[in-house]
Amino acid sequence: MQMPEEEFEAAVDDAIDRIPEDLAQAMDNVAIFIEDRYVPVAGEDPETVLLGVYEGTPLTERDGWWDAGSLPDRIVIFRESILEMCETREEVVSEVLITVVHEVAHHFGIDDARLHELGWG
Repeated sequence: MQMPEEEFEAAVDDAIDRIPEDLAQAMDNVAIFIEDRYVPVAGEDPETVLLGVYEGTPLTERDGWWDAGSLPDRIVIFRESILEMCETREEVVSEVLITVVHEVAHHFGIDDARLHELGWG
């Protein structure tokens, strides 16, 4: 699927805007980025494909030490990976929403098993 970067960014912005206000206000020190694709780290299967990733300390694991100069958590949405798996614009928009919700849930300490149970796997 081909989609201009600006249109993909708009889909990510729309997904972020769909986060309920009370949850959006509870998010703390997290930034959302778009990159082309995930680059596997040393020791990881080089064929690993991710649609998004959460890097940071979930809110449920933060103590008083965390606020002292901690860098923002990062959520990264991988544009090319999503575009490669989708055939239509509607599929891209849906997959972006699912991926954003999935990664934001990790920020709140929800693990993959629970996300799959909830239908956001």
